[in-house]
Amino acid sequence: MPSPFAMKDDSEFPAPRAVYNWRIYALALSASMGSAMFGYDSAFIGGAITLPSFVSRFGLGNSSSELSAALSANIVSTFQAGCFFGAIFISYLVERFGRKFPLLACGLIYNVGAIVQVASAGSIGMIYAGRALTGLGVGASTLVVPQYISECSPPAIRGRLIGIFEITLSFSQIVGFWVNYGVNQNMSGSSDTQWRIPFGLQLAPGSFLVAFMLLQPESPRWLIKAGKVDAAVKSLCKIRNLSPDDGYIMWEVSTVKEQLNHESELGVNRSFGGKFKEMLQKGNRERLFLGMALMLLQNLSGINALNYYSPTIFKSIGFTGTSVGLLATGVFGIVKALATLVYMCFGIDKLGRRKSLLIGSTGALIAMFYLAGYSKVSGSFTHTVRQDGGAYVAIIMIYVFSIFYAMSWNGIPWIFCAEVYPTGIRSVCLVFTTCTQWLGQFMIVYSTPYMIKNITYGTFIFFGASLVVGIVVVFLFVPETRGFSLEDMDILFNVKGLAATQRKKADEIIASQRAAENLVDVKDAEYV
Repeated sequence: MPSPFAMKDDSEFPAPRAVYNWRIYALALSASMGSAMFGYDSAFIGGAITLPSFVSRFGLGNSSSELSAALSANIVSTFQAGCFFGAIFISYLVERFGRKFPLLACGLIYNVGAIVQVASAGSIGMIYAGRALTGLGVGASTLVVPQYISECSPPAIRGRLIGIFEITLSFSQIVGFWVNYGVNQNMSGSSDTQWRIPFGLQLAPGSFLVAFMLLQPESPRWLIKAGKVDAAVKSLCKIRNLSPDDGYIMWEVSTVKEQLNHESELGVNRSFGGKFKEMLQKGNRERLFLGMALMLLQNLSGINALNYYSPTIFKSIGFTGTSVGLLATGVFGIVKALATLVYMCFGIDKLGRRKSLLIGSTGALIAMFYLAGYSKVSGSFTHTVRQDGGAYVAIIMIYVFSIFYAMSWNGIPWIFCAEVYPTGIRSVCLVFTTCTQWLGQFMIVYSTPYMIKNITYGTFIFFGASLVVGIVVVFLFVPETRGFSLEDMDILFNVKGLAATQRKKADEIIASQRAAENLVDVKDAEYV
């Protein structure tokens, strides 16, 4: 009976059916508790700071609209600042101690930050401090989780497995969106318990990350890089459900060794300076800049404006009231999560990265431009509008945006960055791409309240125009990476030409290499 986890494998060395087992999915899900921290935090905070109890306890209701916008931006964006520095600080631990231990540290730091926030009693300073600590944990985990999953994944399902990172993020966002609606509907607005519950639930994903990662092995690619080949083989055998003498295990170990030896021959040592030098070599620097561009464009699509300020966004198109805004936000979270689940399970490794980005961007920009046109014509930013057909279509367009975003920018930048860099410099490259992600989030999250207040419908035009730029960048520069082993990415990105032809040329090179190797094997067999 075929494995329910298996799929067609067109990679250089097709994996045995036993490789597609439950263990690799459990590993991806365990590590993705780090993205659950990210998802819950990004979803709950925008609604939590609008709860009557929070507004009353921290004095937001007594502030002018300008000061209130500034406080909201500071509360939300302090988290992004922590994430930015978390991605930098964790890079040393990832290189020195592997992937598993740093992920455990991420969960513990995140929990400390959550406790500080819950313990605050009207002290906005403690909220800022707690947000910074949770940001450190989340930012660090977003560097490690995709890298860890990528290094443990067989090529044919790597996109699906890294996609679990986004699936977990999206479903944890549902919890964040709906917990605010629940406490707003069922708890007194004068009770501190109302705001402490959503803040306190941050402890759940952090605790799950620590508990689940204790059961998982270290990254075999890091172990080989660290010279611990026997431990790497043991780790691979556990993940792959194969014996140490299986040809697939030996192939994986040998390809990683070959790439590391090649990097060593180029004169690259293990110092940061050596890694930085290799990172800027031709073929690598293009990948680095492309990964950073994708991370920035992901944020410029407008998704984080919706994630963090969705009640405000819904108000801007005419739907007023705390409960109404939180309800519409909760539905947005469900639509986005379900779309992410379906596409990451059944689409990402079939349609591929490039087509997904192009199709998803086209659908998302149509939705953004409709929102801009509707809010301009109706004047919904300046006065309460009648909830007519145009208003309801605007709501639908937000959900349409979430569907097309889910199949494109939601997870593919993370997948792309986790799979395209050489083993020896992967961690260093991911520092730059992950920091770009958090810098982009900081810019959007901090500026969105001011954009909504000052340029109104132009906010949607800005995001739509950014998606147009994204289409151009993807069409010209992003090759298809589906099905390539991590070690073969060097061939793909050293092929000259535009992205549309790079994959075909790389496939031809790999096919010729494979044919030559088979010919050598045949001659050796005849000689024997």
